[in-house]
Amino acid sequence: MKSRRTLMVAAVLAIGLTACGGSGGSRTETSPSGTSSPSSPSTQPAGGSGQTPVPTESPVPPEDHPPGDIPDNAAFVPYRSTAGGFTVSVPEGWARTTSKGSVSFTDKLNTVVVSWQPAAAAPTVASAKADEIPQLRQSARAFALVDVTSGSLPAGPFVLVRYQANSDPNPVTGKQYRLDVLRYELFRNGGERVITLLSPVGADNVDPWNAVTQSFAWS
Repeated sequence: MKSRRTLMVAAVLAIGLTACGGSGGSRTETSPSGTSSPSSPSTQPAGGSGQTPVPTESPVPPEDHPPGDIPDNAAFVPYRSTAGGFTVSVPEGWARTTSKGSVSFTDKLNTVVVSWQPAAAAPTVASAKADEIPQLRQSARAFALVDVTSGSLPAGPFVLVRYQANSDPNPVTGKQYRLDVLRYELFRNGGERVITLLSPVGADNVDPWNAVTQSFAWS
């Protein structure tokens, strides 16, 4: 169980970095609307591959007016992953980046990541606390756990890990943001899917994030 959880945490953390900066193991594609994907600032609280802990740092102060609210009139379009075996609706026009085992969608300081891999058993609150949380403490910048809960979506039961972390420094300005992170873990027929939602602390994205998670469906 622990090795599976460790790999899953590392995969989700790593894809955010490739979504923001790019790497040889991923590619940035056109968005679901067909527009070209713009470059995005670094927004993922990750430590690269997860093998080396990120430098110790203090939480950066949240912005008074963070540039992260998703517009109320944002249109959502479905995205289907044949490799991942799911469909999910995301805001139209967001940059899409794919790599083996994951896909991410980014606009400004907001990111949606969906990752997948085989799993021997469904996640639980206890397994998240035992396995994911220690990895996140090492891999996320200035990690601060909010809570670990469970619930149900149309796609089935989930375990939700909520935490805060610093973004990676912007490669040009060095600026960092304090992020709210929602990590939904779902399981079905020997496979786990993780939906990770990132936005600046203080951004009002409750409704858009609900639209994303409620739309998720196995295929």
